[in-house]
Amino acid sequence: MISIEGYNGRGCRKMIKDSSDASACVDTGCNKLDTADYFSDIPEKYQNVDIVEVRFKNTRKGFYNNINNLKLKRGDIVAVEANPGHDIGIVSLTGILVIRQLLRNNLSPENNEFKKIYRKAKPVDIDKWMEAMALEHSTMLRSRKIAEELKLEMKIGDVEYQGDATKAIFYYIADDRVDFRELIKVLAERFKVRIEMKQIGARQEAGRIGGIGSCGRELCCSTWIINFVSVTTNAARYQEVSLNPQKLAGQCGKLKCCLNYELASYIDAQKDFPDPDIILQTEQGPAYHQKTDVFKRLMWYSMQKEMPSDIACLSVDQVKEIIALNQRGEKVKKLESIVNISIAPILDYQHAVDEESLSRFEDKPTPEEQKYKKRNHRKHR
Repeated sequence: MISIEGYNGRGCRKMIKDSSDASACVDTGCNKLDTADYFSDIPEKYQNVDIVEVRFKNTRKGFYNNINNLKLKRGDIVAVEANPGHDIGIVSLTGILVIRQLLRNNLSPENNEFKKIYRKAKPVDIDKWMEAMALEHSTMLRSRKIAEELKLEMKIGDVEYQGDATKAIFYYIADDRVDFRELIKVLAERFKVRIEMKQIGARQEAGRIGGIGSCGRELCCSTWIINFVSVTTNAARYQEVSLNPQKLAGQCGKLKCCLNYELASYIDAQKDFPDPDIILQTEQGPAYHQKTDVFKRLMWYSMQKEMPSDIACLSVDQVKEIIALNQRGEKVKKLESIVNISIAPILDYQHAVDEESLSRFEDKPTPEEQKYKKRNHRKHR
């Protein structure tokens, strides 16, 4: 029985056990770097592809040439070519889908030279791999102290050792350009390995560290997001979200990625909405836009811009009619006389007193059953 630990996409370790061959291990259960193989039920003779996708720690993946025609499947631990030496990774995809992944990453299977897969990892390779992984945390802490002593404006957020422990990748974040030539010399002398520095952003750092978001779930950047899309405050404006920096910012200090999730739906729903900057002209004075309920197609207007009072709820069609009247030089009497909408039912207010009750899913007794229970209760008294 061989017991090893493999990496999932966030750098966490998970115990893997195999009874025969250490290289033929089960998958580590990574959600972020795993690829859905929906061609897995197609026979191997129809998926004759020499290129294999291999994943490493965090978001690092690579494509390698299976020159020895090894029978590989998802979850196999393999030794691959590196510069210098060799690295240890986990096979994440094989077969026809690898070609699609190459095209997705703008790589050509014919024109690109891919590094080689040497062999399935032996127990000796895995032991050395585990020893290298065990050094990463302590190396990161010591490298932070060294960078601080050199007075460099940077933060080293993670360290990844190569499988043969001959090279280490230091991931860092910095606001400005950093001259870390002296740092590389000190690190190489201290840890006796080849040093590679990679700069990452605040979002990537949060994805590597992980955490729990304000929604109560694990951070999206640490579970499934690989490619980060820019988020702007316009996303919050379209969704009528309050522009509160403390609520809109995630643990990385940037705008939350989830602001983009429903943005397309909001933009599509507001295609025929009138411009909220247009002031409605009434005989009582101008009416200013205050807020919008996009999917209920309602808009609220007030006679005072800074201190809203006497707010009137109008439908989108009614707002369009008033704007059309204003463009013809006509004014409406007052907004309340046009709209007779009860706001409370529209907002769907509900009493939440019994919402967390343990009996909320039980069938409520009928009036006859309630009378029967009362009669029996009186008899027993």
